[in-house]
Amino acid sequence: MSKVAMVTGAGSGIGKASAVALAEAGYALVLAGRRQEPLDTAAAEIEKAGGDALAVATDVGDPDSVEALFKACADRFGRLDVLFNNAGTGSPAVPMDELPISEWQKVVNANLNGAFYCTREAFRMMRHQTPMGGRIINNGSISAYVPRPFSAPYTATKHAITGLTRSTSLDGRAYDIVCGQIDIGNAATEMTERMKGGVLQADLSTKVEPRMDVAHVANTVVHMASLPLDANIQFVTVMATKMPYIGRG
Repeated sequence: MSKVAMVTGAGSGIGKASAVALAEAGYALVLAGRRQEPLDTAAAEIEKAGGDALAVATDVGDPDSVEALFKACADRFGRLDVLFNNAGTGSPAVPMDELPISEWQKVVNANLNGAFYCTREAFRMMRHQTPMGGRIINNGSISAYVPRPFSAPYTATKHAITGLTRSTSLDGRAYDIVCGQIDIGNAATEMTERMKGGVLQADLSTKVEPRMDVAHVANTVVHMASLPLDANIQFVTVMATKMPYIGRG
């Protein structure tokens, strides 16, 4: 039987590219995201190429919705070998004191709570399945290390993802549950199209930033997933070479 991978935020961008790449590597896929239609499109693409995919509309910020997602995975495939915690969102780039509390809560719920809810369910499933164990990969972002201007909610949650990655790695040791983090800079997706018109810099100027093919991210996710459980890529950064990250500010 094929190994089973779950990708959140799988309807577009990094999530979809990674799901398709995992399917090409032989994984059966569980695709999660807020909207059913793009998930169905991604699932159809995978199945047309001979793969196996289950599309489940999911709000990762709702623990009941996440529980239903993992039940659907268990009912269809009986186990889970890889979880890619990819789903996330951002907030308007405004000074901190102008940011509505609702925006802060939205980002924390999607980026941090959602990753924890999915990790919690995956941990439970991986701990009790036979053979025991599995791998969790978290999408940390360059913002897990340094912020962009006016990005407190996103940056704070991505720093927190690093803590969740380390805690999951430690707590999973006894159960062969492995956790690593991929930090991504300027992948060419729908989300980064705005970079063609310029991005706010640390000095509050606006500059166009280079982007890289999202396939490089997807291939790295596949490489992380394909390692045996006695080896782990704990942290990896994949970025457009000339983006202003090294020396940012």
